Amino acid sequence: MKPAIFHPAALKTIRGFPDEARRAIGEAILRIQHGARVGMPLSRPMSAVAPGVAELRVKDRGVEFRTFYYTRGERGILVPHAFAKKTRATPEHEIALARQRLRELAHETI
Repeated sequence: MKPAIFHPAALKTIRGFPDEARRAIGEAILRIQHGARVGMPLSRPMSAVAPGVAELRVKDRGVEFRTFYYTRGERGILVPHAFAKKTRATPEHEIALARQRLRELAHETI
């Protein structure tokens, strides 16, 4: 099983999600840690962030919650960013923040 390594800000955000959304994200990450491939509708690639990044897509109480994860890391599954999605398209500032946090996790600068 690969370890899951969360950026501190992503972990704080996920902890603020409603219980059902948090549980669904946790279960999906656990499956990914065990090597399972998770596909649509729960997960989809997010190459706009970086090659190898995907997003978990959970809907609860009419709100869409997104959690980016990267499976190609040598240290394990990297989880750089999570947010509540309020627009149809993923906002560019969320993608930029995920890129920055992924670099921080990959280079351990947090």
